[in-house]
Amino acid sequence: MKILVTGFDPFGDDVINPSIEAVKRLPDEIQGAEIIKLEVPTIFHKSAEVEKAAIEEYGPDYILNIGQAGGRFALTPERVAINADDARIPDNAGQQPIDESIKADGDAAYFSQLPIKAMVTYMKAANVPAEVSNTAGTFVCNHIMYHSLYMTHHDYPGIKAGFMHIPFLPEQVTNRPNTPSMALDDIVRGIEAAIKAIVDFDGKEDLKVIGGKIH
Repeated sequence: MKILVTGFDPFGDDVINPSIEAVKRLPDEIQGAEIIKLEVPTIFHKSAEVEKAAIEEYGPDYILNIGQAGGRFALTPERVAINADDARIPDNAGQQPIDESIKADGDAAYFSQLPIKAMVTYMKAANVPAEVSNTAGTFVCNHIMYHSLYMTHHDYPGIKAGFMHIPFLPEQVTNRPNTPSMALDDIVRGIEAAIKAIVDFDGKEDLKVIGGKIH
C-alpha cells in the first residue's frame, strides 16, 4: 500500500507551516504502508497540479492532505469539502477568489473517503487531542481536499482521499495571545496514528461512533 501525504508551505504572516514540518518527519513506512511525502504550494489550482503530478508518478492507494488550522486545539480529520473558493486572504501567488467554483462540473460537495472516526479514535488512543471537523474552510485547504476528491471520483477511482487539519506550533503563537498550539512531536505522533487507522480500515466500514456536533 502507498499513501501520499501532503503538507503546505508557509502562508500569510507565518514563516513556518506545521503541516509540511510534520509531514517531513513522518517515517517512510507506517503499519506496512509506504509513505510518500509531498510539499504543495499554498496556491489555488497550482496545489492540485503538483499533487496530480505526484499521483501520476507514484500511483498511491490513499491521499491524506494535511493543513494548518490556526486556533484549533486538536487534530481534526475533515468530513466534507465544498465546491467553493472564498479567500479571506490572498494565496501565495496573490490570488484571492471570491465565491468561485473549484470545478464547474464537480458536485456541490464531496465527503472524505477516509475512516475519519477511526482516525480520531486512534489519535485519542495515542493521547493526542482529536475530533471530527465538519468544515475545511474556503481557502486552499478546502480547495486541495475538494480537488483530491474530485480526482478520485473522476480520474482515479482506485484511490481514496481525505484531509486533516492540525493546530499551530508553539512558536507561531508567541504573538497570538490565548491561541492554542501543539508540539510538533505530538502532531507527528497523531498523524502516524491516523495513518495506522487508514491502513487498518482499508476495505472496511468506518467506526460507528459519535463524532457530530450541535453547532
